[in-house]
Amino acid sequence: MDEHPEPVQEPANEAGRALDRRAELSEFLRTRRARLKPEDVGLPYFGRQRRVPGLRREELAQLAGVSVAYYTRLEQGNGRNVSAEVLDSIARALRLTDAEHAHLTHLAKPKHKKKQAARPQQARASLRHLLDAMDGVPAYIGGRRTEILAWNRMAAAVFGDWARMPAQERNWARLVFLRPEYRELYVDWEQKAIDIVCVLRMDAGCYPDDPRLSALVGELSVKSEDFRRLWATHDVKEKSHGVKRMRHPLVGEMSLNYEGFRLADDSDLSLVTYYAEPGSPSAEALRLLASWGTDATRAGDAGRAGLI
Repeated sequence: MDEHPEPVQEPANEAGRALDRRAELSEFLRTRRARLKPEDVGLPYFGRQRRVPGLRREELAQLAGVSVAYYTRLEQGNGRNVSAEVLDSIARALRLTDAEHAHLTHLAKPKHKKKQAARPQQARASLRHLLDAMDGVPAYIGGRRTEILAWNRMAAAVFGDWARMPAQERNWARLVFLRPEYRELYVDWEQKAIDIVCVLRMDAGCYPDDPRLSALVGELSVKSEDFRRLWATHDVKEKSHGVKRMRHPLVGEMSLNYEGFRLADDSDLSLVTYYAEPGSPSAEALRLLASWGTDATRAGDAGRAGLI
């Protein structure tokens, strides 16, 4: 089994238009403003009928210390010449998380990363050796657009034999939204789907001119109603750490902790590892999968397909 495939090559005729950065900025600000109520930010509320949910533009401008006209232009997608200080004030007024603040900055003051987005990603040999050395620990290298670039034997045993998939299908967004077996794998599938969309939104803010990302979003929007619903929220967050409960076809339910680490020399790549609490039933389940080796991967794939 090859856990370290060649990187996905950019198709010569890749379809997909760039995402509209101005529209993204406008919708992001509008949705962040809509989730706040006057009482949330210390403004008086007199019970008047409000035609729109959340804060009004003039209320947000007041909180941020900018003119209504200035904020209105920004929310209409015109972030040209906006200063970092103003963005910081608006982020505080909107009570943005660190990830949301970074996303706002990417949308309003984009850096030109078109060449970086077009460059194929790959996991260097030393990272692949590191994955192989992590015996008993499911781990993989993830890249932009939720692509899966390399993985170890235990990741294949837990998540499925990605080596048997076409390179383009080794993508978390496609797996989660388009493959029924992954809906069955995650006990809380909705939260996994939210996490994936949030990461894609962050990528869209960093690389709005990436045609492959635009094509992926377009494909998922056409094929998945769930994706369309979650994409419309404009929520963002970094993949860092947490717990996932899975329903494995061979060993049953497992509760696995995960940690994500951005690589120092390429922040678009991350190492993601999973582990179980020592002495727990989940730890025993991982031990069994490790002892079964490649047989566990094959049998697991057969179980996901309903063959066993």
